[in-house]
Amino acid sequence: MPKTEEVELTNMCMICDGKGNVLVQDKVGNSAWHGWNFPGGHVEKGEYITPSVIREVREETGLTIEAPRLCGIKEFHKEKDGKRFIVFLYTAGQFSGELKSSEEGTVFWYPLAKLQQSGKLADGFEEMLPVFTTPEISEIFYITNDDLCDTVLC
Repeated sequence: MPKTEEVELTNMCMICDGKGNVLVQDKVGNSAWHGWNFPGGHVEKGEYITPSVIREVREETGLTIEAPRLCGIKEFHKEKDGKRFIVFLYTAGQFSGELKSSEEGTVFWYPLAKLQQSGKLADGFEEMLPVFTTPEISEIFYITNDDLCDTVLC
């Protein structure tokens, strides 16, 4: 059995303003994943994970986050090709710069307590929120059995 496989690495960061708000991105563009979520993106070849989330947040929001904290991961296998997809999930409460939207989507502050009731979240994003907000939960993955998919939070 091979010990290596093709993996797509990505990141996402929940940025908190210290007043109960989080930075939300209304994802648009060529992405198949539309709706509200947190900023993030792909890890480039040869790039380390934490610097990749700092870079992605700066590109998509204009903010430079400081001391991002890894709070968990999300992983799944893509239906189309079976490739493993891993998302490194971060939180950050320190940042500098001026907030600005990008071609990825509009960014804005929104109350964390009202996020789930917005009705505008990207597909599957609501399932990820406990990894960002609950210290006892650090992973989300999906198990498919007999064409049924179960979400597992650990």
